[in-house]
Amino acid sequence: MAIAKAERLMNLALCLMNTRRPLSKKELRESVEAYREAWQQGSEDAFNRMFERDKDDLRELGLVIDVDENALDGEIGYLARRDRNRLPEIVLDAEEAAALTLVARVWQQAKMSGAASGALQKLRAAGVPFAEDAEHTALQPRIPAREAAFEPLLVAARDRRPVTFDYRKAGASAAEQRAVEPWALECWRGHWYLAGYDRDRQSARVFRLSRITGKVRSRAGSFTGEVPEHVDVRAHVARFAGEGAVTEGATATVRLRRGAAFPLRGRAIATTRVDEQWDELEIPYGYGLGADLAEFGPDVVVLGPDDLRADVIDRLRAVAGVGE
Repeated sequence: MAIAKAERLMNLALCLMNTRRPLSKKELRESVEAYREAWQQGSEDAFNRMFERDKDDLRELGLVIDVDENALDGEIGYLARRDRNRLPEIVLDAEEAAALTLVARVWQQAKMSGAASGALQKLRAAGVPFAEDAEHTALQPRIPAREAAFEPLLVAARDRRPVTFDYRKAGASAAEQRAVEPWALECWRGHWYLAGYDRDRQSARVFRLSRITGKVRSRAGSFTGEVPEHVDVRAHVARFAGEGAVTEGATATVRLRRGAAFPLRGRAIATTRVDEQWDELEIPYGYGLGADLAEFGPDVVVLGPDDLRADVIDRLRAVAGVGE
């Protein structure tokens, strides 16, 4: 039976962290069951490829792996020294602890909820104080993720794994199979969307999760299309919905309060410090930007263009219940 990758990575990490001397590939192959199976059922090359991928994955996760000469047979060996892989003491103030508590309550979806609750329990066990007073519990944010496709797509996007699934387009009577390299997931207007590279159409596409039928199946191999440095799922959705009426390459200039509106800062083309309280940003101007800006209320001031500024003002007036 094939051993799950997560278990394989855990076993490799334990081997590397619980040895006093560097271990050679041969020793690791004998110690980790999944490697032994790969070597017995395949070849030395199959084991080497699996080991190199796992070693790179552990390093991406933050494990410091030293490469040294094996003390027994002179071969190259691997070791994860504990003193180099020890996390510093976690110290949170009251506001940071309250923020983590709110974040943990966001997920309604079962697995996410369990992982968030488990993380809080570990922090409490480490002595981090979490206030449960009314000031923090009055706000109850929620992110629903009821679609069965959500979890496997989230994992596939994280692990850069291609997937296939049956997808029924709007207005279509039957679903068709799609082969996709998933980039990112985002909730917009109450629906979850996936942005990724459609292998059959050889271009970027967006998929509404509620239109995915059947199971999402992971496929072997790596991505063939280039993954954008920043994936704006909302922009992809708007463009394919025919709503991207703003001129290609158009930008908006906004002033943001320092220390606020971090999602907008991640989309900025240019950032200029104005003073101790404000930064000025240039960001792409696309469909739905007015709604995004209005979410941040007094922390955002739109400088231009004029139609965007008027849109944001109208939205804020509507929220405040103020007429013309």
